[in-house]
Amino acid sequence: MIQIYTGTGKGKTTAAIGLTIRALGADKRIFFMQFMKGLAYSEQNILKNLSKNLVLKTTGKPFFIAEEGMLSEKQKKDWGDEVVIFPAGKPPADYIALMEAGFQEVVEAALAKKYDMLILDEINVALFFKLLSRKAVEQFLLICPPKIEIVMTGRNAPAWLIARADLVTEMQEIKHYYTKGIQARLGIEN
Repeated sequence: MIQIYTGTGKGKTTAAIGLTIRALGADKRIFFMQFMKGLAYSEQNILKNLSKNLVLKTTGKPFFIAEEGMLSEKQKKDWGDEVVIFPAGKPPADYIALMEAGFQEVVEAALAKKYDMLILDEINVALFFKLLSRKAVEQFLLICPPKIEIVMTGRNAPAWLIARADLVTEMQEIKHYYTKGIQARLGIEN
């Protein structure tokens, strides 16, 4: 089974964490890979030591990226040095290498047949920015043992992946405190 949590609203990673908790409660084994995230997020503090049945991995560093033309001048100024902007369709080679290495860990975890669930957090974003190839992900879905449940999160899930999925949930932002200039509460939103 393939589940996708996508959309512009908050809650995609939170949904994956909820599924992880439920699976652990059922004594299942989970491999949780966070693409495009380092060990800088509050949920990781509890997940990394929550259970012997949960393996949490990241692709190595947190970063925000955008293709040229995606951000307004104000957004670029607000993000400052925290965003890397690259020409459309030409992401940085070192970011591609990070995503491919993380994805290879997912493939190996699936083929080892030790896990009941694979969480691929933010993989949709990696696909959107062409940090991972459609071909690699499609090949993985073909070889992944059918008993493993796959959960894929992130904005901009591609149409081909949505068509392939068994369950798709789109998170829609209706209202967000960021638009009022209110910062996140430390530890809750980061």
